[in-house]
Amino acid sequence: MERRPRKKRKAVYVLLALALMLAVCVYDSNTRLVTDEFLLGDETLPTDLEGVRITQLSDLHAKRYGKGNGELIEAVRATDPDLICITGDLVDGEQAKQEPYVRELMGELVRIAPVYYVSGNHEWAAGWARELFSILREYGVTVLRNEYVTYGRGSDYIVIAGMDDPNGLRDQKTPERVVEEIREDHPGKYILMLYHRDTELALWAGLGVNAVLCGHAHGGLVRLPFTDGLIAPGQGFFPTWTAGIYERDGTQMLVSRGLAGSHLVPRLFNNPEIVSVTLSRHAKTE
Repeated sequence: MERRPRKKRKAVYVLLALALMLAVCVYDSNTRLVTDEFLLGDETLPTDLEGVRITQLSDLHAKRYGKGNGELIEAVRATDPDLICITGDLVDGEQAKQEPYVRELMGELVRIAPVYYVSGNHEWAAGWARELFSILREYGVTVLRNEYVTYGRGSDYIVIAGMDDPNGLRDQKTPERVVEEIREDHPGKYILMLYHRDTELALWAGLGVNAVLCGHAHGGLVRLPFTDGLIAPGQGFFPTWTAGIYERDGTQMLVSRGLAGSHLVPRLFNNPEIVSVTLSRHAKTE
């Protein structure tokens, strides 16, 4: 007569253990920073730019890692970057609440390396994108709004371009026009494009852009075996472009898994990611 209650208790213990394991996984997946290293290889990269190290931060949504964002700052410093690229969704709330966050973080990042920034959809949705751009410029951040700059080392250089998110101004300059201007001013030069959204690989490949850094998908939020994540903005369930390098016709698009989660779905098996990428003239060899 006691066997059934014992079986019930055993089932309850198993369920509790599974629930605890899931809770630990969710906590870890939303709080423990990881740094992933990538190589973007392209034989057209100028020889003097071989080995340039870029640290990419994306989709922070004003999330802090440690007091004063100390964990994030130290993790970025550990990557020893030549430059830092922020690919959108730095904030998504009211200016009064999040401006101190921006000032605190930028004050530290610019001490590590030059910082380049493009907007994401959440900056525009928050309603203070222009004010944010002004604050970033105060700290010496290069804000790229459908424009480009050059980045040189030694006797040669590459072009770093950046596009505003489509949530921005309706009459903003198109990618086609920006790339056309680059080709006119810097024919044949390697182009590194910064853009928030991760669904435009065909566009960039068609324009002959060498490499693109983007985010937006948050790694698909829940990363299950044999999938590229469970769900992503603009891609729906089982998205195609959420993490790592995707290639098409000589263009490489590197998608960051980002650093924050979603208000509706927590990250799972998908730790917040700092991307450390090295530019090279050579393809990666195993």
